[in-house]
Amino acid sequence: MATEIKVIVCGFGRVGREFAKLVHEKAERMRTAYSLDAVIVGIGELNGSLHHTRGLDAAKTADAFERAGSFADHPSLKADWQGLDLIRSAQADVLIETTPTEVRTGEPALSHIREALARGIHVVSANKGPFIRAYRELTGLAREKKVSLKISAAAAAALPTIDVAETCLAGAEILEVEGVLNGTTNFILTRMRTNGRNYEEALAEAQALGIAETDPTLDVEGFDTANKLALITNVCMGADLTPEDVERTGIAGMSLAEVQSASAAGKIMRLVGAARRDEAGRVSARVAPALLPPDHPLAGVEGAEKGITYTSDTMDRVTVVGGKSDPRGAAAALLKDFINIYRHS
Repeated sequence: MATEIKVIVCGFGRVGREFAKLVHEKAERMRTAYSLDAVIVGIGELNGSLHHTRGLDAAKTADAFERAGSFADHPSLKADWQGLDLIRSAQADVLIETTPTEVRTGEPALSHIREALARGIHVVSANKGPFIRAYRELTGLAREKKVSLKISAAAAAALPTIDVAETCLAGAEILEVEGVLNGTTNFILTRMRTNGRNYEEALAEAQALGIAETDPTLDVEGFDTANKLALITNVCMGADLTPEDVERTGIAGMSLAEVQSASAAGKIMRLVGAARRDEAGRVSARVAPALLPPDHPLAGVEGAEKGITYTSDTMDRVTVVGGKSDPRGAAAALLKDFINIYRHS
């Protein structure tokens, strides 16, 4: 007999909609493999939210929102409700948080997560901002309320960065992290090295393929990598870093000659986020182009893929590579976290 789990989703952009579709698509597998029946009872949006105690048709709701761009004609619309109203009013077991969020403040996702945890609701989030700004507060609140707080989708979408550190390296002390954490910059550097494209040409190709945003600043200036690195080090190394604590150099304007010169010298250029713990226990972090030898585990991370290497005191070096970077990959990470709340409870 499957256990019914009532879910609310705050933020119904591409990742939120893909999560809803996956709940529908994977419903039978969740029932048979995990004895879980996920029922989406609410969806929170800034211009009105949906709430139905017996559940919404996840796939149809996602398709309708994509067509209309709002919930304007939906029979379960609460026009004056936003995310906080839904969290306070719906009887839910889990909050899935994918609201567009300002990284510098963590809002509005930070307020959503605080409210849910305070009410004893498990939280699964794809947002980095709240945990860069208030990680210790939120984890402390989760412990106090005896609920789960899962954030692997925030660290690198489907690449299981946090899972590997917390589960596979349990009991080990992580001394160093190195990561190729941004698919856009890695695609650009790969094209420059393998196809002889200059920076502007490689960026234009990434934009045409939907890998890079129209404004790629967050990626190419290293901000996205710094955000992810701060989050990963806080979770996996017990640090208390903000992105401003991370020394940062991006790849914007990188010359083809620099990339080709590295290749001629037998090195491969990647944008690497690295964090290290010194002998006094302090953690420092840096994002910058790095020249990797061919035998380095991250040297083979090609195209838009990502990868991360952990070095620990007892298990030495462990690397994981891959994972989709698109909205479906992020949604799959949310679903994984959701399932794992109940697998390990």
